Amino acid sequence: MARATVAISEDFLSAFVKLPRKEQAKTSEFISKFRSNPESPGIHYEKIRSGLDDKICSVRIDLEYRGIVVRQASSNTYILLWVDHHDEAYRWAARKKCMVNPVTGGIQVFDVDTTPVSVPADGAALPAKKLFDRIADKDLMRLGVPEELLPLVRSLNDRDDFLKAAGRLPKDTYENLNWLVEGIPLKEVFDMISAEALKEKPTDNLSDALERPESMKSFTVVKGEEELRRILAEPLEKWRVFLHPTQRKLVQALYHGPARVLGGAGTGKTVVAMHRAHYLASKSGEGERILFTTFTANLAEDILSNLKKICTPDELRHITVINLDAWATRFLKEQGYKPKVIFDKEAREKLDEAMAECDDVEYDLGFYEEEWKKVVMAQETFSFQKYAVASRLGRGTRLNRLKRRKIWNVFDAYIRDMKSENFRDVEMALYDCRLLIEQKGAGPMYQHIIVDEGQDLSPAAYRLIRVLAGEKHDNDIFIVGDAHQRIYKNHASLGQCGIDIRGRGSILRLNYRTTEEIRKYAFALLKGINFDDLDDSTDVGDTCRSLMHGEKPVIKKCRTANQELDFITSTIEDLQKSGVKLRNICLVARTNSLVDNYKDALQEKGIPIIKITKDSSDSDEKDGIRIATMHRVKGLEFEYVFVAGANNNVIPLKNAIDETDEVSREESLISEKCLLYVALTRARRGAFISSFGKASPFLGKSTK
Repeated sequence: MARATVAISEDFLSAFVKLPRKEQAKTSEFISKFRSNPESPGIHYEKIRSGLDDKICSVRIDLEYRGIVVRQASSNTYILLWVDHHDEAYRWAARKKCMVNPVTGGIQVFDVDTTPVSVPADGAALPAKKLFDRIADKDLMRLGVPEELLPLVRSLNDRDDFLKAAGRLPKDTYENLNWLVEGIPLKEVFDMISAEALKEKPTDNLSDALERPESMKSFTVVKGEEELRRILAEPLEKWRVFLHPTQRKLVQALYHGPARVLGGAGTGKTVVAMHRAHYLASKSGEGERILFTTFTANLAEDILSNLKKICTPDELRHITVINLDAWATRFLKEQGYKPKVIFDKEAREKLDEAMAECDDVEYDLGFYEEEWKKVVMAQETFSFQKYAVASRLGRGTRLNRLKRRKIWNVFDAYIRDMKSENFRDVEMALYDCRLLIEQKGAGPMYQHIIVDEGQDLSPAAYRLIRVLAGEKHDNDIFIVGDAHQRIYKNHASLGQCGIDIRGRGSILRLNYRTTEEIRKYAFALLKGINFDDLDDSTDVGDTCRSLMHGEKPVIKKCRTANQELDFITSTIEDLQKSGVKLRNICLVARTNSLVDNYKDALQEKGIPIIKITKDSSDSDEKDGIRIATMHRVKGLEFEYVFVAGANNNVIPLKNAIDETDEVSREESLISEKCLLYVALTRARRGAFISSFGKASPFLGKSTK
């Protein structure tokens, strides 16, 4: 007899997490035996009393707990749907139906309940129009609505009704209908999901249906004992197991050259990038190498930690995870490179010294810093002759040849001093890396390169990446990013750096992290700003949506620092009482000094604190509230986020926007808004923004 197909649903893992620890252990043991032989005499299948689907039955975990299973003998397929206390498990299963949708081919589990969500009071008039009046039945069914639920969908009056019906609709159906509710035209919704259209007519065979993309976003086939242990060890990290069809398509695509994926905060860009690395590693032959790089060191640490959860040791051998600055420093050292690479603070000091050496210096240090990165290094104008004719598009201060001559005197002194003292700043180091590799004339150092947080890399970084990957070839460079999260003021056009992504750009539109209320508030901060698409076009704007809903961010404006501290501590206490663990809360502030102040104040209140630093990665094993600067939380997520000290001259930081010219000042102001956007979108369930004294002009009215 062929081995049975055993799968686990996303709902099962959600229920598993809520079990007492003892019952989790018993359930894990049961699943292991179940996977080996689901028809073992000891399984104890029982029919669901008054159940609507003969395929759905219960299995005994112990005397008190039951699992709910789909059992299809014809295909030798078993799907674990739910686990709970005896009575609750039976109540959950009583009205459930499991089927293969005859239109989409995906497996759906839903309540067969067509009772209207809201019923008008006696004598009240029925609404003249329903939410989906303009959508034909055939189109609703193309969107995944089971025929049995058409009456329910037809009964929905408005958006509030739709949200109330969320738990009664199949997840794929709810997602597709949500696009309509959010104002996306029907044709565009069809365009978004048509890429996953079936090539063959669906059947009722559950084993076949489990291989469909629509099913794989909520169900996974357990293919081995090791995989089962990994799934049950960290059931909350569903991103390791379930991919949305749009994500899976990007992960497994064959690209004939570089590809770029855009998406707002929380759309799963990093998840796609990690699974892409996993997928390529699984296909790699002996000696093939993959570079996974990002902008900061702590992000690289987190990515490596997460890759270990989805890759086998053999797959990991193919993957190097490191931020690009660290890679460059290491490579130059390996090549016997003598100069020392210095970073922002030291490089700024050296540039300041060069300014002091020159007469008639007209502009401030910030101007020279940006001019060096955005003009000299971006265009590699390492002589006055080149600098004199270099494009300064996007730089606000107009310069004639005489002014350019005076400015170049500073850069000439900077270059001379750096060489004489055997120093290189990061941009110079990236440039030198590229020259060394080009001089060697060897083949690509990496067969595949994956870039996370691509909006933060500079032109020098991308030119180096192009050389590291060698000449354009299949699946050479894969970049994910979001210009709305550009907080380091780097800007690069991929095409101008030799990375041609034409015809290979994609957008992720579904937010998996934050509630729609948090997402909307955060995105509203960026209203009116034009963002680029990491190339030479404009970003398409606010295209993503979240299926999750909750409370709007709380804005609390306090008169004093003590009042703000009382608000933060009392809110933390309330969250704890509701069952939220401290490790799932993060307090974010704009500067290191503010972070240290809040750290000391909260510790005095007896609240344990874990500070996230430049070189640290977070771990659930450590208990305590996480605390970090806005820059440091990029790429992380928490259930609740406090943005503290959102005061005037702090957000935006006065020093950050004191620019010589209006264009640079506006660019800095945008970076500050992006920084707040990043901080807020770390929150999954709730966000709190507090200030003392005069509040930040970015904040709206106080809500508490």
